[in-house]
Amino acid sequence: MAAIETLGEAMSYGWRVHVRCLDDGREGLKHKRECGWRMELDLPTLVCTRGRDFPLSRLAERLRCPRCGCRRMAVAFDSTANDSRRWAALPKYR
Repeated sequence: MAAIETLGEAMSYGWRVHVRCLDDGREGLKHKRECGWRMELDLPTLVCTRGRDFPLSRLAERLRCPRCGCRRMAVAFDSTANDSRRWAALPKYR
């Protein structure tokens, strides 16, 4: 399998994108509660706003936490979303 490098390729393979704010609450000598905001982003919306050719490696630098405004965001990609072996192992409910 070839390396997935763009948003468009990730969307084609059914990947999911999760983000987390890295604000630790430190501001000089002052301390506040860390943010800890996290969410799954909508990949089709990212493709619409950034384009199919936008590199995955640059996504974190374009994000800002909606809760605290921090620019330090962690991005994780989940490639197991459409893994047929994973879904086949789950029990079937009626």
